[in-house]
Amino acid sequence: IVGGTGLYFSALTRGLANIPPTPDSIRLAGNEKTISAMLVDLDPLTHERIDTANRARVQRAWEVQKSTGRGLAHWQNETPPPILNEADCYCIAINAEKSWLDPRIAYRFDLMIKHGAMDEVAAMAEKYDPMLPSCRAIGVPELIKHHHGEISLDQAREDACIATRQYAKRQRTWLRSKMKDWNWLDATDLI
Repeated sequence: IVGGTGLYFSALTRGLANIPPTPDSIRLAGNEKTISAMLVDLDPLTHERIDTANRARVQRAWEVQKSTGRGLAHWQNETPPPILNEADCYCIAINAEKSWLDPRIAYRFDLMIKHGAMDEVAAMAEKYDPMLPSCRAIGVPELIKHHHGEISLDQAREDACIATRQYAKRQRTWLRSKMKDWNWLDATDLI
């Protein structure tokens, strides 16, 4: 199995908690709350486990607590067995150093622009809602600002590349933390 996010691999090899879906009304209420207001409502075990500075994680925990009456940590403690036993797999993680990855991030963004990203942004501009996950995708907020004349295309490109580099760094950190026992390869050795 190749590709996808670290969460996909974690779910396959460590299991995934069976948490019921969150009603839209609770999600919308969470969108209006501050992190500190949501943290007050969390059970102590969940509060201890999550990154309390990460709004998305805090809100998800708050939504689970509000919609199920049980803390996220409780659901996680009842995670069913994984589909694949990690011990029976040959797990590989690829490390891409910043100096190797940064130029490729810029090149990829340039290709997106060349192949119609601005047309996509123009088509969705009237429906743009920064609260929707699809509108928070890297590149969308930056290109919307350019579409509205708030920043130049060069600035939008730079801002999107910075956001992508920050995301890549979070991915590397997550992988090193959650998949440290995997077999690590360097991306430069693979080309």
